[in-house]
Amino acid sequence: MLQFITNRQIYEKVICDKVPTARKFLWLGTSDLKDLHVDKKGRMVPFLEVLSDLVKRSVEIRLLHAKEPGPAFRRDFDKYPNLIKGMERILCPRVHFKSVVIDGRFAYTGSANLTGAGMGAKSDDKRNFEAGIITDQPQIINKVIEQFDAIWRGEHCKTCKRKKYCADYKDLLLK
Repeated sequence: MLQFITNRQIYEKVICDKVPTARKFLWLGTSDLKDLHVDKKGRMVPFLEVLSDLVKRSVEIRLLHAKEPGPAFRRDFDKYPNLIKGMERILCPRVHFKSVVIDGRFAYTGSANLTGAGMGAKSDDKRNFEAGIITDQPQIINKVIEQFDAIWRGEHCKTCKRKKYCADYKDLLLK
């Protein structure tokens, strides 16, 4: 499967349909991160609650993002203490790609940040116009994994010209 999706389809097909099915790992790459809310059995909850549920099922979660999220996200994050140890995260100011990888069997890559406006969770009149692809094709998934993993491992850190903006630079060099 290789499918082009836009706007609310990103929210429905990636965030609602696929993310909760993760069994082994979930990798999230985004430039911006806000207090995204999602439908969970007929009620709107912070997306962090879905991630917390995955941590409870021993799903490895990695979050790679470019800047610190806002105060509303932080308040929501504090409601799910299992995320502190159950979700690894690296902040890299050069990350601008947006991707979701689930168990190495599904990937999304596109323009949508992990925000309500980006993922299409907001109303038609408030959301961004976004586009991306979803796939289960191993050759494409592997390319998405390679990009994410190279940054995660700090491959670019030694030659990066934005070190002074990177809170995690020293930690990456110690790995």
